[in-house]
Amino acid sequence: MSQVLKMWPLLTATHRYEKTISTFNRGHGQMIEAPILAYLIETRNGRILYDVGCDHRKINDPALRKRFYEEAPRPIPAPQMTLEQRIPNHLARLGLTPSDVDVIFVGHLHFDHAGGLKELRRCGCGAEIHLQCDERDAAASGQDSAVWDDDLVDDAGTPLQFKLQRGEYTVLPGVEAIATPGHTAGHMSMWIELPKGPPVLLAGDAADLQENLDDEIAPGGLWQGNEAQAIDSIRKLKALAAETGASLWPNHDMDFYKQLEPFPKAYE
Repeated sequence: MSQVLKMWPLLTATHRYEKTISTFNRGHGQMIEAPILAYLIETRNGRILYDVGCDHRKINDPALRKRFYEEAPRPIPAPQMTLEQRIPNHLARLGLTPSDVDVIFVGHLHFDHAGGLKELRRCGCGAEIHLQCDERDAAASGQDSAVWDDDLVDDAGTPLQFKLQRGEYTVLPGVEAIATPGHTAGHMSMWIELPKGPPVLLAGDAADLQENLDDEIAPGGLWQGNEAQAIDSIRKLKALAAETGASLWPNHDMDFYKQLEPFPKAYE
């Protein structure tokens, strides 16, 4: 029996970029506005965060913004992130604090999904951080430029401790970790059985846009160029959604996001 009680999508920032970042070799010269989302899942056995968004300081401190976005080896436009969009402020609107989060499930280590780890630690979050071994190993190789070492340490420079996982597993009854590599080496999606209505299958960056799902087109960023693996993961998600009756949610699709219930209304 599922232990899930409710779930909230959290808009942590927005990001304007060329569409090719989301759709492999498609959308050259076309700029899109993308939501950067995290998801809070309340269960009978604690609270889970799927992803944690960006590091607010790196976006809004001029020196850090210059260092990490403007002068990076591969400069990228910085997301737009307000104070209200920081995860501690989303939690506060629900009467919670970061210390009320029990598990952080990192779908992958890119800066817009794992960057908030440092801030949550700073704000008193002592949650277990679940991460795939393959994701950790790829980050350690230095070959993924969207993983920033500074996001993976606390303010004192001490490396964050991860609860390393291998492959698919049950996070708790009603919450399943689904392996969807391709975008990154150890990318994970999440299947969630809600108390009412169909399950929700969070694609993560296995599918940024509805277009990735409809046309079975790989995301623009690929670990070691493995397009076939990324497409296999999209097909796997679609098959799982069909098998379980789940609603399959793309991760960076603004039109899709605008159709979701507005925060702080929850999915139950």
